[in-house]
Amino acid sequence: MAHIEAEAALEQRYSGEAAVATLYSPQAVQDVHRELFGRLPAQDWEVNQGQTVVPGQWRDKEVSVGQHIAPAAAHVPEFLARWAQRYGSVRRGEAALVAMACAHHRLGWIHPFMDGNGRVMRLHTHLVLHALGLSNGLWSPLRGFARSQERYDLLLAEADHTRRGDLDGRGNLSEQALVAWADYVLDICLDQVAFMQQMLDFDAIKQRIEGALVYEGTVNKSGVRIESLRALHYLFLSGEELGRGEFKAMLGLRDRIATDALGALVKRGFLRSDSPQGKVRLGLPQHALRFLFPKLWPEAEADAVV
Repeated sequence: MAHIEAEAALEQRYSGEAAVATLYSPQAVQDVHRELFGRLPAQDWEVNQGQTVVPGQWRDKEVSVGQHIAPAAAHVPEFLARWAQRYGSVRRGEAALVAMACAHHRLGWIHPFMDGNGRVMRLHTHLVLHALGLSNGLWSPLRGFARSQERYDLLLAEADHTRRGDLDGRGNLSEQALVAWADYVLDICLDQVAFMQQMLDFDAIKQRIEGALVYEGTVNKSGVRIESLRALHYLFLSGEELGRGEFKAMLGLRDRIATDALGALVKRGFLRSDSPQGKVRLGLPQHALRFLFPKLWPEAEADAVV
């Protein structure tokens, strides 16, 4: 819940292409950490060996992650200033996406906080895509990272390695490993775009709505009727609201039966309204997500409590 709230707040704060440069600043990195951890109870700020995380505060201890020894705590601000300078100046086209992927790893390599670095890195990448206008609230790399956690961790650690000979870039770290990491991040983005295109296919969604209505009517016996399909599909395609009379007219049922069917849809969350007699709009109840958007997230696949 803290992550959801922080994500929504930060998306509003860092919106539009002008916000991209701001996101590549030490202050923005602190802001992401502060928004996330500031929404957690104080007992969740405790980390290993009695250390306490202060929301938005740079670490003041030396740390290591696996074989990687992070830069000295005293030099974290200097490394972040260089990180901001390098990636904050790349804000357009394909280069902006490559910079986003590389910045994700480099931020983790600096390891600026005692805890929560991974969450900050992933949320930062999500926010950059949002600010660039490439996600529009329809998809996020966070789902792809979560579904490929083992590969995510492996490639992230590989990019921590030092340069492997004269043909592996000019810096201290391996350029080949960083390229492999960037390829992975961009592949994740493409995969999630393709997945959501499939999920939002106009013809397929009609069949999924039908499946949810059949289940409600035959298994749950909730009063939801298959005759609601055309009207619900219209609401999905249009994104509009309908007056209750208009919605009932689309069902092709007698008024009393149509009224009962509309009431069942509201009760089961397929329709939402701001008042008992107000217009209705499409709802997406959690118990129906396994029909409407299969494989979107694991909770939607489990049988919900009815």
